[in-house]
Amino acid sequence: MNRQKFTEKFMAAFFILVIIKVIGIIAQLFHESFWSVIGTLVVFVIIALIILAVLLQLEKKEKNSSRTGGGKGGGNFYLEASVFDKIRNKYETLAQQYISEKDYRRAAKVYMNLLRDYYRGAKTFEEGGLYNEAAVIYLNKLKNKSEAAHCYEKAKQYKKAIDLYKELGQKEKVGDLYLQMNDRHQANTYYQMVVDDYVKNNQMVKGSLIYRKKMEMPDAAQEILLKGWEEDHDAFNCLNNYFANIFEVNKLDRKIQEIYRNTPSEKKITYLEALKHEFKKDPKLQSTTRNIAYEIIAEKIATRSEIVNELKHFNPDDEVILKDISRYKTGRNRMFRN
Repeated sequence: MNRQKFTEKFMAAFFILVIIKVIGIIAQLFHESFWSVIGTLVVFVIIALIILAVLLQLEKKEKNSSRTGGGKGGGNFYLEASVFDKIRNKYETLAQQYISEKDYRRAAKVYMNLLRDYYRGAKTFEEGGLYNEAAVIYLNKLKNKSEAAHCYEKAKQYKKAIDLYKELGQKEKVGDLYLQMNDRHQANTYYQMVVDDYVKNNQMVKGSLIYRKKMEMPDAAQEILLKGWEEDHDAFNCLNNYFANIFEVNKLDRKIQEIYRNTPSEKKITYLEALKHEFKKDPKLQSTTRNIAYEIIAEKIATRSEIVNELKHFNPDDEVILKDISRYKTGRNRMFRN
């Protein structure tokens, strides 16, 4: 098959496709508005004319080429590629033109109907704020529930978004959307599921943040942090966050002493680390935290001599303490050398 025959066949096929497409567009009158169908028809006619112009131009070039005897044999593949590339570029240019004119609906239809690129069509709908349309494409054409849910959420179609997030197992997101709908009961039901999952995985700090920030249950948040400390699940961070959530100094002072009395020996080094932060918070806490630190250091110094360095954290301005630490370390080194 030479070039001219290829173009003639391509043009014949094109006219058949045009007729089929026009019939299809007219059939849309049964389930879409009149003006929506007219808009689609106008876009298609413009594209069809562009393609026809390209084909006529190629046919003219081929006739001229045949008169001069050029382009035999292996040029068919190049010709086919050239035709399709030119058509595709025309579509791309038209879509970009519609986007520059803020006509996102028509641009999306060019991507989907003519370029068969549903992803770019959905993104174009989304860019234009046509979130419901984008969600339908994500869901029905691309099978992407996550993006569809996100678009329904932006469209404030919360029930549709919730159904998808439930299927995706995103319980915290479901709770967030119920909260947007002012349904505190349902929101807390799903937030509690999230907390239970965190506790099951020993992620106590994350669970406490859901209680405090989203469920507005600060006492439950403290309980879960204390549980994490006592059961040694990320103990330091649990204790640190527990103290950070107590804003009244006198109450914090009492809690520091109370928890220390129930702290087993093997966890006192961790407790000492937490005390460093509490010492700096308020001058009223310095006496309590310093005294407890002295007790822990005295208890552990026989087996962990390096713990003497911790004294400087509780006496930052006391140069005598620094000298005592230095003398202690020097004397201990001499003892080991002897």
